Amino acid sequence: MTEVLVLYYSRSGATAELARHVVRGIESVAGVTARLRTVPPVSPNTEATDPAVPTSGPPYATHADLVECDGLALGSPTRFGNMAAPLKYFLDSTVGDWISGTLAGKPAGVFTSTSTQHGGQETTLFSGITNLLHFGMVIVGLDYGHGCSPSFPGDNQAPAHRLEPGVIFKSSKLSRSCSSAGLGARLLSPNKAFQGGYARCCAG
Repeated sequence: MTEVLVLYYSRSGATAELARHVVRGIESVAGVTARLRTVPPVSPNTEATDPAVPTSGPPYATHADLVECDGLALGSPTRFGNMAAPLKYFLDSTVGDWISGTLAGKPAGVFTSTSTQHGGQETTLFSGITNLLHFGMVIVGLDYGHGCSPSFPGDNQAPAHRLEPGVIFKSSKLSRSCSSAGLGARLLSPNKAFQGGYARCCAG
């Protein structure tokens, strides 16, 4: 059984919702399962600690998750056009995996969400891709003409699609991204295209 690690950080709930849709898409492919993991927030107080197990949602990622996965989908909200600090903090702790080549040759994709339509989606995706390339991973992009989802007809002509009031879902040569306009976890309903489109193509 092929297993894809879906690793994300989310503060408002938008990226977490995207991650759940990625999981549904992955598991729609025969013989493929998803492992959903998150990372704890980074505190400005050096004395602050979080419980080892989160009070809700998926477990925190461990290095064992990286070793055991066959592929990786990495998701982060944007922070001034960059990956969020908690996810970067976790990746910064994986030097041993870089040295040992744990992730070398494995496929990987990225996804993000922002609160505005031009909130730094592609630079955030690149900040994730840079890390994955250092691990030797094979980046799975999704170009405008991929045509993987009937819910996104003519992506090459119309790369932005409005799914809900205040929500823009965008196609990029790098991945998919969503501008949630402050809606947070109200982002997408379960039958929307991300579930069966982008993620299904990446898992396949």
